[in-house]
Amino acid sequence: MLSCAKCGRYTCREGKPGNLPQDCPMQSYGAVYEEAGQAYQGTDGRLAYLAAKVEATGYGIWPRLREIMEFSNMAGFTRLGLAFCVGLRREALEVTRILENNGFTVLSVMCKTGAKAKEDLGIRDEEKVRPGQFEAMCNPIAQAKLLNVEKPDLNILLGLCVGHDTLFIKHSDAPITVLAAKDRVTGHNPLASIYASHYFSSKLKVDK
Repeated sequence: MLSCAKCGRYTCREGKPGNLPQDCPMQSYGAVYEEAGQAYQGTDGRLAYLAAKVEATGYGIWPRLREIMEFSNMAGFTRLGLAFCVGLRREALEVTRILENNGFTVLSVMCKTGAKAKEDLGIRDEEKVRPGQFEAMCNPIAQAKLLNVEKPDLNILLGLCVGHDTLFIKHSDAPITVLAAKDRVTGHNPLASIYASHYFSSKLKVDK
């Protein structure tokens, strides 16, 4: 079973494989690492190389949106897809302006595209966010497929809900990066609940 989060040694990051824990995947999954190594010989290796360059050049200096632009420029990506949540439509407009001002073509698709009712998914009225009103379902599959038609070089996710992001990733043909993850409680900063777990502890318990 993979359990790197519980390791405590992390000797892999220091290039010291002689001090690996017994349950380290490097001890028993040699074929997997060999397969991954082969994958880096092609296009994926080029992207990994560029990602490492962006990491080193902008480390602690560039915000994530700048990193996305620098990575895209290095990779020769000019057409960028933007799949965004209606709740972040103002942010999506600003992101689009910034990307366009930096020479990119932006193909943006909002989550509610298609205007399909949540009832089409089997959601009952009392299960809506606002019962008694029409609520359009989020449509991440359509978002992905619309962008597939337009053939962006890279898709950017901006605030899709948990599960909706899963479906978008599943159906997207283009590679994907994330600008921001949806978290309505923390201003779209999911790690805030980890850094302040003493405050958010009651919100981090799952009822079973």
